[in-house]
Amino acid sequence: MRHARLAYISFDIVPSPKGASTHIQAFVQSLAGAFGGAELVTVAQDAGPSPRQERWPDVFHTELAGEGATLIDRVLCFRRHLAHWLREKSFEAIQFRSIFEGLPLIDLAPRARLIFEVNGLPSIELKYRYPGIEDDRELMRKIVAQERACLCAADIVVTPSGVTRAYLISAYEVPSDKVRVVANGVDVDVFSGDAARSPGLKLLYFGTLSSWQGVELGIRALAQIRATTPAELAIIGAGSGSERDALFALATKLNIAPFVTVLPPMPQRELAAYIQASSAVLAPLTLNDRNVVQGCCPLKILEGMAAGVPVIASDLPVVRELGCDGVHFLLVKPGSVDQIAQAALRLAADPQLARDIGARARAHILANYTWKHSCDALAQAYEELGISRARIA
Repeated sequence: MRHARLAYISFDIVPSPKGASTHIQAFVQSLAGAFGGAELVTVAQDAGPSPRQERWPDVFHTELAGEGATLIDRVLCFRRHLAHWLREKSFEAIQFRSIFEGLPLIDLAPRARLIFEVNGLPSIELKYRYPGIEDDRELMRKIVAQERACLCAADIVVTPSGVTRAYLISAYEVPSDKVRVVANGVDVDVFSGDAARSPGLKLLYFGTLSSWQGVELGIRALAQIRATTPAELAIIGAGSGSERDALFALATKLNIAPFVTVLPPMPQRELAAYIQASSAVLAPLTLNDRNVVQGCCPLKILEGMAAGVPVIASDLPVVRELGCDGVHFLLVKPGSVDQIAQAALRLAADPQLARDIGARARAHILANYTWKHSCDALAQAYEELGISRARIA
C-alpha cells in the first residue's frame, strides 16, 4: 500500500478495554476506509517502540515508547520517539487527541492540516488523577498555554459534546465555526439489545472509578434499596488500588459488601453480556468542572441505551444532549442517593416501564448514535478541509 495520506496520533494505549480505545479504533478504521488508509500512532504497552503492523484493514499501527517515572517523563519520551517517527514523513491531515502528542505536531508537521479532537483537557482533568497538581501554578500555566497553542494551530477542533464546544469558545476564544460536535457512537451489533435479564434487581456501573463518576453514590443507593428489596450492584472498570479499596470499605461500612462486585475492565463483548443481564445501568455523574464546565459524552450511557437496558443518570446538560428524561432514560438530581434508589425501585416495580424505556433508548441510538453517524460527521469535517475521499476502484 502507498503511504497513507492521514495519521491519527494519540497518547493512549490501543487496543485496550477503555472507552478511549473504542473511540480511537472506530474513528481510525472509518478514516482509513473513507480516505484510503491511515497511520495510527499510540503509546506502547511495553518498553520500546513496536514494529509497524496492519492492525485493521488499511490501518498501519506503530506503538511508541512513553516511559518514565512521572507523567511528564512519559510525555517527553513519547514526543522524542514521535519526532523520530515523523522524520521524512508527510501527511495531508493529522488528527490528535491531546496536547501531549499535539504540541510537537505544530512544528513537526507544518504542511499537514491538523484536527484536534478534544475529549478532555488536562487543565481540568489532571487534578482528579494527580491530587495537588493544581497547586503547581507554573505547571498549570504551561498546560493551559499548550492547550491554547494546540487549539489555535488546529484547522478544525472536534469534540463530542455541545457543552465542551461552548467551553472552548468561551474560555479559549476558539472561533465557533472552527469547532464541530461529533458525538460518541456505539457498536450496535455488540450492544445488540438482546437483553437476557437475570432475576432480581441487578444494577450495573461500568467505566473508570474516578471521583467524577460518582460510583460511591451507587453503593449508597444499593444500601437504601436493600432496606426493602433484594438487589445487587456490579462495578466494572479501571481504577487505582486506593479507589477500589475505598469502594470496598464503603460497602463494608454499609453492611452490603456481599452484594457488591468489583471487576476489572473487560472486552466489549464480555461487557455487553453484563449489561444485557442487568436491570439498570447507573451513570451517577457528579457536579464538578469536568462534567459541568468542560463537558463529556458518556459512552456508558450510550452503550446501556443501545443494549435496551434502562439507564439511571444524573440530570446534567451533557446527559440531556443524549435523550429525554422518562423517554430514553431516567434522570436524577446529581449527588442524590435517594433519587437513584427511588428510580431503581420504580423500574423494579414497573417492568413494563423498564421495557419501554429500554426499547425507546435502543431505537434512539440506532437513529442517532451509531459509530456510522459519528464517523460520517468526522469524514465531513475532513472534506471541509479539502481532503478528498479515496476513489473506489
